[in-house]
Amino acid sequence: MNNLLEATERICELKGNLVALDALCSAMLQQLAPSPRARLSRAFGHCAEAARTSMLNAEISEHSIAAFEHDIGRITALIESLQRQEPPTRDRAAVETLLLAVPRVSTFEGQRALTGASGFFFERDERLYLVTSRHVLIDEPSRHFPDRIEIEMHVDEHDLSRSTVYSLLLYEHGKAAWSQAQDSGGDIDVAAIQIERQMLHGFSPPAFTPDHLQEPLGDVEIGTPLLVVGFPLGFHDGKHHLPVARQAAIASSFGTRFQGQGLFLTDARTHRGTSGAPVVMRSLNATRQAEELPWKLLGIHSARMDMGGRDLVEDESLGLNCAWYADVLLTLTEE
Repeated sequence: MNNLLEATERICELKGNLVALDALCSAMLQQLAPSPRARLSRAFGHCAEAARTSMLNAEISEHSIAAFEHDIGRITALIESLQRQEPPTRDRAAVETLLLAVPRVSTFEGQRALTGASGFFFERDERLYLVTSRHVLIDEPSRHFPDRIEIEMHVDEHDLSRSTVYSLLLYEHGKAAWSQAQDSGGDIDVAAIQIERQMLHGFSPPAFTPDHLQEPLGDVEIGTPLLVVGFPLGFHDGKHHLPVARQAAIASSFGTRFQGQGLFLTDARTHRGTSGAPVVMRSLNATRQAEELPWKLLGIHSARMDMGGRDLVEDESLGLNCAWYADVLLTLTEE
């Protein structure tokens, strides 16, 4: 009788130990990130199969094997239930839409590659445009005359590693397919070319709109932090086809035409390949239309500014850049 009582107490202790181990196992699994948890699940499956093979070849009672299979199933179900609770991963959701609105631009003369630059998408009244610097598309002083450009665009909002290259002709029947603007100060180094939506096969990239333009201009103070988003020297995230951002600041009176031209100055470290990049400021009060892209589009980066009389040995570069006011896009994108 005493042996039966002791055996019963021992079984109860083992059940309590099993419940405690279950609680510990659940707590540990919940602390694991999805990737390590998936690896643990695969390793557990391999180890369980090895143990199952050993038990089948050993002198073990059917009750022990049944208990083993029961617990293996229970632990597997626990891991799977935790995995189902994880929200599905979406690369696009993890990436700011600002980066998806800035494609890489490459220029060509026929099949000959010429230069690399930056650009961004601008949408107005359902029309989609690629905006970049005018000198990216044509530059007489350097005899830069491309006849087409290529832009790299994402084709899968869940997998940013998938992209395609679209080719845009710069001339049709001898006429420029792109437009540029002028004002009383002369040429403006900004160009826009319309993108036919049918060529995108249903994919619609994030794009700036007139709602992203800053009004009134006087509300932006000198020294305001900015970002210049682009492809300096062609550098970018090659796997996910994403640009990089450089920090900048307003370096001249915003709203005042610097030296009579329709531009302002930024203080930032920039390189070749950044031409055409958007110059943006974080928007604290984004409109409903601009919530997906909560930035104010202040300008279009053009080039570094330097002084003609600077002593190249004694004097460092100014580190200043020209950016054309973005409200010129209202003129460029008029139907």
